[in-house]
Amino acid sequence: MKTKSLLLAASLLAVLGAGAARADDVVTIYSADGLHDGSPNWYQTQFDAFTKATGIKVQYVEGGSGVVVDRVAKEKSNPQADVLVTLPPFIQKAAADGLLQPFTPAGADQILASEKDPKGTYYALVDNYTSFIYNTKVLGDAPKSFADLLDPKFKNKIQYSTPGQAGDGTAVMLLVNQVYGGKDPGFDYLQKLQANNRGPSSSTGKLTALVNKGELWVANGDLQMNISQMADNPNIKVFWPAGPSGERTALFLPYYIGLVQNAPHADAGKKLIEFLLSKDAQMQVSAIAQGMPARKDVTPTDNNFKQLQAMMDGVKVWTPDWDQVLSNLKADVAKWHEVTGS
Repeated sequence: MKTKSLLLAASLLAVLGAGAARADDVVTIYSADGLHDGSPNWYQTQFDAFTKATGIKVQYVEGGSGVVVDRVAKEKSNPQADVLVTLPPFIQKAAADGLLQPFTPAGADQILASEKDPKGTYYALVDNYTSFIYNTKVLGDAPKSFADLLDPKFKNKIQYSTPGQAGDGTAVMLLVNQVYGGKDPGFDYLQKLQANNRGPSSSTGKLTALVNKGELWVANGDLQMNISQMADNPNIKVFWPAGPSGERTALFLPYYIGLVQNAPHADAGKKLIEFLLSKDAQMQVSAIAQGMPARKDVTPTDNNFKQLQAMMDGVKVWTPDWDQVLSNLKADVAKWHEVTGS
């Protein structure tokens, strides 16, 4: 999406060499994009503080939510990552496929039961919500509804990331099915929207620059990522289109963190997870990353936190049954490909 793509980061690791990757003072994190956006950004701020406190260097590899999980799966016989951060339902898939190992970090008791795996393989790291962005110079006002996005004027001016590959794109599919009252009407809408959709995208974040330049007028995203991108992309704004009921809805979409099974540097991985879930790190989530802390005992007082709460006023938050989502995901993604021809 951004400053470091998965391929660029992988190339960096190759340049550093296998010796560096196996050093005792290195921890490797594979992460969905979003938390490394902007300068300063929350990830790099915490990584620098972690290295200063522990002497352990952080190697960061970034990609779409499904992409990073697929990479961990491909490396299962010879793991390279220690820590995984990704969105649902991909974190649930990683756990179900045995890619994560149980670990109870300090502060885990301050994360709601609904935001962590009862088996201890993953925990919410940053609370987040789906959103959409539009180009303010071209459109002026945000489209009011999903139905408005079917207008022929949007032909080739809308793009959303690919369900099954990107967490945000998967969330679009789930959200549309929810607001339209079921899969049949939801997929019917997505089939109609395809007339205006520019095409697939494995990463959500790269769409922001296209909207900012006016190459696209509307794209999907998530609140944390989109708000953090606005400083470098002044022509975008966040919105939530209304469904047929007239209600605006956002899907609850937190970043989750887990320890990779057979991580080459498991102890360093545990230390990094605890550091990112610490009260100090969580207190900076809204101020730096424009996200919401996952710990219930952390209530920031910064203006960003207040702004995020104000923006969500009047937006209904929907949390799906992620286990059910996962069980249906393969069939739903296949259906999406069928109706969109993508």
